Amino acid sequence: MREEIRKIQQLMESAEYVTDAPVATSVHLAMRLRKPLLIEGHAGVGKTEIAKVMARVLDTRLIRLQCYEGLDAAAALYEWNYQKQLLHIKLHEGSARSVTEEEHEIFSEPFLLRRPLLQAITQDESPVLLVDEVDRADEEFEAFMLEIFSEWQVTIPEIGTIKASHPPHVILTSNRTRELSDALRRRCLYLWIDYPAFEKEVAIVERKVPGINPRLAREIGRFMESLRRVRLAKVPGVAETLDWAQALATLHADHLDEAVVAETVGCVLKDADDIKRLRAEVTKAGLAPFLQVPG
Repeated sequence: MREEIRKIQQLMESAEYVTDAPVATSVHLAMRLRKPLLIEGHAGVGKTEIAKVMARVLDTRLIRLQCYEGLDAAAALYEWNYQKQLLHIKLHEGSARSVTEEEHEIFSEPFLLRRPLLQAITQDESPVLLVDEVDRADEEFEAFMLEIFSEWQVTIPEIGTIKASHPPHVILTSNRTRELSDALRRRCLYLWIDYPAFEKEVAIVERKVPGINPRLAREIGRFMESLRRVRLAKVPGVAETLDWAQALATLHADHLDEAVVAETVGCVLKDADDIKRLRAEVTKAGLAPFLQVPG
């Protein structure tokens, strides 16, 4: 078993995702047990990326359902292509076909718009279905998804029942903007992703920003680790770390100083009060406290 997990970890690393044993184990179990994997964590820590990497590892298609408030079955499952139906009716005006025949024609698969959930159950091989930011959808939609997940089939009144011959691997992500239902949690395996430790974040920066100065990469990692201890409205994630590292590399910086931090702080902090707070901290004590090894 450990060998299989190490293999998954190596495959994820080869797909440019710096990972660890808990993440690799969760991905391995989700694939072997064919259970949805619910991944929670702060924004920007790499939750969505796991689904992308999983699709690359399995060499299969990634299908993404982006959740939002008010998302309903029509947007997630299927809709009829009304414009195409109207055009078809217009082109066949005056034909000898009956109304029943016409309805049977326009309510058939060629006129069906497959949304992510229907796409996921009608593939020739198991895709990876990413249900992103599921916490933004409401509980009614959660219940609808659970019904789909339980049978991997959909009934379309005009066509009949469509059942998956190759059920998808499912990854759900949540930023915990609201509490998910117990029913959904029970149905899933669970993985919490925190902000990365210093060494891991440095490794991510070096992997994602090739050629970055090693000293700069470590100073960025140390700065971000310290910054997340400051009381901020919007704590930066790994995504912001990489944006900043890329910006500094573009500017040919080889180390951090007060001037370069002040000039590029918009890559890291996206809230005016947070920027003021950081600048006040740097003005008061300088940059050194942000680059020190925590005691």
